[in-house]
Order: sequence, then C-alpha cells, then structure tokens
Amino acid sequence: MALKREPSAPYHSAQDALRVLETVARHSTGVTGAELARQSGLGGDRLTALVRMLRREGYVEQITDGAYVTGSSLSRLGSAQSHDQAPRERLQRTLDRLRDTVGAAVYLSRYIDGEVQVTQYADSPRAPAVNEWVDFRSSAHASAAGKSLLGQLDHAGRRDHLARHRMARLTSRTITSERLLLSRLDSQPATVPVLDLQEYAIGTVCAAVPVTAGSSVGSLALSLPVEQAHRLRHAADTLNRGAAPVLLSLTI
Repeated sequence: MALKREPSAPYHSAQDALRVLETVARHSTGVTGAELARQSGLGGDRLTALVRMLRREGYVEQITDGAYVTGSSLSRLGSAQSHDQAPRERLQRTLDRLRDTVGAAVYLSRYIDGEVQVTQYADSPRAPAVNEWVDFRSSAHASAAGKSLLGQLDHAGRRDHLARHRMARLTSRTITSERLLLSRLDSQPATVPVLDLQEYAIGTVCAAVPVTAGSSVGSLALSLPVEQAHRLRHAADTLNRGAAPVLLSLTI
C-alpha cells in the first residue's frame, strides 16, 4: 500500500514542535527563549504557540531563571518501567483535553493491515460518543474518519479497500457510488477537514483530519449530535488546530 503524500497543517506543526523539543533536549541546564529561537530557526508568535503547547503537554518546563528544560512527560517515556503504558496514557490525556476544547467526543483511528481501527477515543456525558451501529471497519465509505483514512491511500489502496468492503447504504445520505466516492477523495484537500453529514448515522455529524506519522496512516475525528450541526465547521477547525499534540504523541 502506497500513501498519497500531501502534508497537513498538524504535520507541519508537529515537525516544528519536534525541532523545538530537540533544541531544548540538547541543553540539559536549560535554554533561553532567545537562544531557542536562534537555534530552532523559529520565532515570534509561532515559537510562542509551540512552546505553550509543549509545556501544556509536559514535554517542556520553564525553570526559575526563565530558561526551558525537558519536562516530565519526556522523562516518563525514558523510564523502562512505564515504557509501554506511558505513551498511551499521555495520548489519552491529550485526547481528553482536545475533547474539552472542541466540546465533542474525539476519536483516533488508524489504518492497520488494510482495516479501519478506532484505537483510542475520549467522550463524556456532555460529549457522548457516536453509537457504533455498523462496524467502523466496514463503513469507511460513510464515516468522516474512514474517508480521511482512505484519502491518505493511493488510488490502488482505495480500490483494494472498497473491493473488500461493500459500500452499503446506511442512511439516505450515504454515498454508495464508488466512482463518486473516489472522485470526492481525489478532490479533498489534505488541509481541509472531511465531513460526514448524517452519512454514517441519522442524528450524528462528524469531521476528521489526517494525523499521519511516518508510514502510519491515522485520522483524528469528532462527532456531534445533529442538533449541534451549526457548531461542526468551527469544531472541525478547532480539531485541525489541536491535532498537532496528538501527532506529536504518535511521533515521539
């Protein structure tokens, strides 16, 4: 399976955040903001936003003299005792924060061995998860997350997936034409969230953005009850802006 490469906004943000983090890690006694800007090649509002995100995620801390050092999240990653559990727990905390920021349930999906898998999600009584009334593995053509994942595959990969999973009509809005779906996937910009307007389930609208790390195809999605459909585009934009910490967690 080959990927259709077109880096998204979260990808660029995560790459810049890694550059900042690597710069901080090279200075065990701390690095000032001015030196951080000089060595990373970033500055102004861009650097300020990235440092704020890295501090919020626990990757960077500010010590008494104002310099920056690596934080507790990075230390836990290096601990042999928590090697397996720490990344998943850190990612769950990131998803929980993102859920509260967008005011909707959020889902991390991956395309693994030719199948759609929701690997982690964050919901709450105020942000309930969508009812999985049809297995997500067989409904990629109808869900925002599934379409985001398919959109990151090349044409042959998409055709292979659709050949293995019949495009069933789940609602009156579901696309069941392979030609139409492939055309829409081809025309979908990587930087624009994919929407699902009651295509998977009546009463639910969704949005998804790509979070691809290395050769791994991933998607970050949100769902809202249709009564809150007026919030979808704003929530989708917020999700897109907030995807970088998720991608960073997948990368480190």
